[in-house]
Amino acid sequence: MTRVLLTAFEPYDRWTENSSWLALIELTQWYDGQADLTTRRYPVDLTLMSVQLKKDLQDDYDFAIHIGQSPGATLIKLEAIGLNVRSDGTPLLKDAPAAYQSSLPLPRCRDALVEAGIPCEVSHHAGTYLCNAALYLSQYYSHSFAMKTQSVFVHLPLSPAQAARDADRLPSMSTPMVSAALAMIIENMSGQ
Repeated sequence: MTRVLLTAFEPYDRWTENSSWLALIELTQWYDGQADLTTRRYPVDLTLMSVQLKKDLQDDYDFAIHIGQSPGATLIKLEAIGLNVRSDGTPLLKDAPAAYQSSLPLPRCRDALVEAGIPCEVSHHAGTYLCNAALYLSQYYSHSFAMKTQSVFVHLPLSPAQAARDADRLPSMSTPMVSAALAMIIENMSGQ
């Protein structure tokens, strides 16, 4: 059985909910696929997130799918590259590789989602905040400890309720659609 670690983030700043965690809650209420899912909610704090991620990865999952919200995003973004950089330009880790690229079949996942009517793209830059750090550190820890875990980061639009409550009226995607997309990603990766 394929073992998958699914991580999301807690609310932060002006967001009283996080679409990533809402999607994980939705997914676990109905998912009956072949993968064994383990879910975690991480704090929006680099040090705490890094410690928890390192601990969680010790279970040597087949895949780690990290998800986070991206206010303003109009579609799901499959992030391919984690960079060794913080938002201030300094490295996440000294004397570590500059970047890691996901070896997962992201174009195939994108194509499956688009075919199902779910807007999606492969992106090559996860930013320089916690989303990028989760992807980079996940790949770094897996490589450093010779684990089989392959990682990806998935950026999600806001949920409709988040967008409705926000004065900026940002784009959104329904939580059921996002959870269906996550299930499709899991199934595509499990069948690689």
